[in-house]
Amino acid sequence: MPSDVEYSPVGEGLGMRDYWLYVWLRRTAVIAAHVTGLGLTLIISLLSRPGTSLFSWHPLCMSVAYCLCMTEGILLFSAEGCPFCFKSRKCKVRLHWFCQALVLIAAATGLGFMLASKNVSELPHLVTWHSWLGISTLTATVLQAACGVCLIFPKLLRLSSSPLRLKLKLYHATCGLLVYLLATVTVVSAMFSDWFQATVKGVAWWGFLLLPLFPALVVMNQITNAYLPRKRITS
Repeated sequence: MPSDVEYSPVGEGLGMRDYWLYVWLRRTAVIAAHVTGLGLTLIISLLSRPGTSLFSWHPLCMSVAYCLCMTEGILLFSAEGCPFCFKSRKCKVRLHWFCQALVLIAAATGLGFMLASKNVSELPHLVTWHSWLGISTLTATVLQAACGVCLIFPKLLRLSSSPLRLKLKLYHATCGLLVYLLATVTVVSAMFSDWFQATVKGVAWWGFLLLPLFPALVVMNQITNAYLPRKRITS
């Protein structure tokens, strides 16, 4: 006779968490995502040489916003390889919001430097795929932050019932994944810009092209494992 066991998220139903290799692979992947996000930010900061021009601050601010702050703001909820020792989810939520606030501040600052650089150089705005993707990413980030505000202050939308709040949390996580993937595409598109291709060439360019994809895969795995519908496992 089939017997029901408790619900299990995707990837756990097969008992994979009982294998130490699986656990350590996940932990290593999360740690590597932290290192990749930080390393990419530091390298772009060095390549942009901030202070040499108005434009030089744009790559710095945007890499801090999306490669570092947004990545850390999501990965801190990971059970494996998180450098933060907070046990309380409330503390993690507060730190998440701090990171996302830094994302908005750094991204808005980077946008301001780009607009100022274009105006000084008398160059047209929004003429490349990267610029359109950047505007779309920033707009989606603002909307996602507004959704998060409603979760912290449910009285704003009169979300007194638990089912409605749970649905909003699911939408927030799903849209957050989409925003992160859009940000990743924007970062990758920046590597096709004239500035980046003139700065990084050869094999190194291909390496940079692949770097943003790894944290995106880890973030996608984390969110889908946490929020995909749970199913009943039978035997």
